[in-house]
Amino acid sequence: MIDLRSDTVTRPNEAMRQAMYQAEVGDDVYGDDPTVNALQALICELTGKEAALFLPTGTQANLVALLTHCQRGDEYIVGQKAHNYMYEAGGAAVLGSIQPQPLDMADDGSLPLDKVAAAIKIDDIHFARTRLLSLENTHSGKVLPLEYLKKAFEFTREKGLALHIDGARIMNAAVALDVPLSEITRYCDTLTLCLSKGLGAPVGSLLVGSKEYIHRANRWRKMTGGGMRQSGILAAAGIYALENNVQRLKEDHDNAKWLEQQLRGIGLEIAVPGAQTNILYVRQSAEQAAKLGPWMREHGVIISSGPLTRIITHINISRQDLQKVVDLWQRFLTNQA
Repeated sequence: MIDLRSDTVTRPNEAMRQAMYQAEVGDDVYGDDPTVNALQALICELTGKEAALFLPTGTQANLVALLTHCQRGDEYIVGQKAHNYMYEAGGAAVLGSIQPQPLDMADDGSLPLDKVAAAIKIDDIHFARTRLLSLENTHSGKVLPLEYLKKAFEFTREKGLALHIDGARIMNAAVALDVPLSEITRYCDTLTLCLSKGLGAPVGSLLVGSKEYIHRANRWRKMTGGGMRQSGILAAAGIYALENNVQRLKEDHDNAKWLEQQLRGIGLEIAVPGAQTNILYVRQSAEQAAKLGPWMREHGVIISSGPLTRIITHINISRQDLQKVVDLWQRFLTNQA
């Protein structure tokens, strides 16, 4: 099956599996797993941060990040459609008693800083205490501009806030901008990075920040059930991904841009801004969307069909696969005419 639902469906290749098989392991809860420690050291080198923590999932990494930044009764300012507000089951509010203050995002995925400034609460017993600005990079495939990140970081210094980046696909942003990851991460206090999306590892995310911050985050990881034992087997996949699968993300981006051109060519409407990275959105009627999904699956393609259909290219999708998708979509449109 050609699976375009997400880059979370990627599968480890043989070389990655061999790295996992050969991984030296210890007990990571005691800090004794050498492969986990090597992975954490590697991401620190790439981001320019002091310390890192390996967690099972991106949702848990973002939750631990928020729990470490904020106490009960604090709030974080976040995008209305940001993943760690909309798609993580309200974990910060439910488990941490942390109030989200969602704001509408700009078309480029950023949070306008004038709106952020207006949302910061004054020091008054009636209000939650504003502690954190949380950004997402990339957001729906959109890359936050470096100039915006610089302004946002300076803004949070002036306002006494911390700045966290949900960087599940932040490597895609670095590749799209053609800059080292550290050029982006210099403009945040903490970030999360997912290893199991475009980077192709089977599982795992990283939380990165200062030594003092990660020391506190480690307690929250344990409390929320993320303290794994001989997790070097999983960390080895992450090391392989960071050493071998970063620059190849450009192939995914190029494939998404090619697909955009082909789908436009057969008359489909592509949502603005098109494919900046590996994510593309196609607009279609609800009636057509309801028919497209089952029809594509019958012909070997899994797609999350809806009025705004998201398509994600990844390591297990080739240009030949995408040509088949275009041909099938054109057949579908012909049949509907």
